[in-house]
Amino acid sequence: MTIDKPQGKLRKELIEELMQHYQNPEDLIGENSLLKQLTKALIERAMEGELTHHLGYEKHSPTGHNSGNSRNGKSKKTIKGNYGNIPIEIPRDRDGSFEPQIIPKGQTRFDGFDDKIISMYARGMSTRDIQMHLEEIYGVEVSPSLISTVTSEVMNEVKTWQSRPLDPIYPIVYLDALHVKSRNDGHIQNQAVYLAIGINMDGMKEVLGMWISRNEGAKFWLNVITEIRNRGVQDIFIACVDGLKGFPEAIETVYPLTQVQLCIVHMVRNSLKYVSWKQRKAVAQDLKEIYSSLTVSEAQLALDSFSETWDKQYPTISKSWKSNWENIIPFFDYPAEIRKVIYTTNAIESLNMSLKKVIKSRGSFPNDDSVFKLLYLALRNATRKWNMPIRDWKRAMNHFLIMFEERIEAIQ
Repeated sequence: MTIDKPQGKLRKELIEELMQHYQNPEDLIGENSLLKQLTKALIERAMEGELTHHLGYEKHSPTGHNSGNSRNGKSKKTIKGNYGNIPIEIPRDRDGSFEPQIIPKGQTRFDGFDDKIISMYARGMSTRDIQMHLEEIYGVEVSPSLISTVTSEVMNEVKTWQSRPLDPIYPIVYLDALHVKSRNDGHIQNQAVYLAIGINMDGMKEVLGMWISRNEGAKFWLNVITEIRNRGVQDIFIACVDGLKGFPEAIETVYPLTQVQLCIVHMVRNSLKYVSWKQRKAVAQDLKEIYSSLTVSEAQLALDSFSETWDKQYPTISKSWKSNWENIIPFFDYPAEIRKVIYTTNAIESLNMSLKKVIKSRGSFPNDDSVFKLLYLALRNATRKWNMPIRDWKRAMNHFLIMFEERIEAIQ
């Protein structure tokens, strides 16, 4: 059989010949399927071609007489591929210098198989689930150690990603956390995984990094912000957070000109936490009067009014808003139509929701590396959809260009 390749496609006649015995999907992708047999035949034919190239002469050619090396039978090997276990025969040469390229020595998995393991792992499947899936669909028995080996190779990619250079300016950076259970010193503990998402000058979202901490505080956040600075970020205009302890102080130390904006969504959510169900709607509406005000002075009047109405029943709400007032009001410096870009961490919370779905099936993680490994793969999947600027970015950026003109020119 020959392959007609004017456009890199198989001849129609060849496809029809191969498919003449096809009756059901099992004939195509089952245990003794056409694709499995074709994969085996092509691999073995490719290795025969590699050996011919290595020796420098065709099989049975007189050129090989007294050449110093020759074909020396075949060895058997089973590889794990996309269509199950595939037994193959590997040609050998007499002096043992031949090393196949398509299936190198020591390799037991064909290209694409590892990707399937990583893809399933990234979607939150446990090692046992992956084992069962591969055996059920492909008839391949895979050990837990193999799955661990394949997924552990991702850690080198994680380390490269976590230390990659960043842009010099991110107009907005959002910070938020999700919680996982991880084993530490023989005990399972709750840990916070913090994510930083930057909005670059083009309005595109980018995950800047991921950090794990058991003890949140100024020292931890100083290390995070210093790392971001060392990776090339010279300026951040606004940092939007949900009330993380020690973060404003850390930002001020490394980026003294950055405005810290508390997430209004978090403020409202925390305020309603202890409000009775009957009164939640009324309290939420009065809180909305505060953050939907046109000016800071109007918002202050709305807060005073809220205090008069609700302090007897819920005194901690107005107290919380007043104590955080300086970090609540920065968004009032911007036009109403772009305030939502600034005062909510929704951009990062939607990402966290997708990550929580992935880790939901995990009771706990054996170590921090396993946390990083899974969340990095899940992040990689989720961020593939980030191909558009965030909403109303042009208006926001035009405002930033006026407000922070000198800072932008100093860096560019």
